Amino acid sequence: MITGHVFIATSLDGYIARPDGDIDWLLNRDEPTEDHGYPTFIADKDAIIMGRGCYEKVLTLGEWAYDKPVLVLSRQLAGKPVPERLQGKVRFSDSTPTDAMRQLEAEGARRVYVDGGQLLQSFLRDGLIADLVVTTVPVLIGAGRPLFGALPRDVSLALESSRHFPSGLVQSTYRVLY
Repeated sequence: MITGHVFIATSLDGYIARPDGDIDWLLNRDEPTEDHGYPTFIADKDAIIMGRGCYEKVLTLGEWAYDKPVLVLSRQLAGKPVPERLQGKVRFSDSTPTDAMRQLEAEGARRVYVDGGQLLQSFLRDGLIADLVVTTVPVLIGAGRPLFGALPRDVSLALESSRHFPSGLVQSTYRVLY
């Protein structure tokens, strides 16, 4: 059975980006070199699903950072050509979260990294997230794009672990209880 997994950072006040999508508060941190666990997290994932906003932000960060196949869910990008430098690495689709997971499962994927705020919210609404690794950055940005949005019902979580880093980041891993 295929499962969705999240690894994401948020400001202490619950935002993943400023209102304009800027993540300078996350990228421009003067902190010691710390292993926050991303290499271990991504190692057992078969594919990545991200939303358009996340995809467009990643494009601004320089060289493509992913060695796993990436499926970008976007009504705006579906049907458009993938940039030449990303062909064979990225696909665009306007599938629903459930259909996207079925498609990846049919292709042999079992564990999928789900990235992007609105996408994460829709995957949670559809019951497609197994666990979340949420890293809280000790900064208040006051406004922005929230990590979590409206849900049709409560989503209960079980804390699996929590750790802190010398830089002040706090990372918590939750299992989703459906």
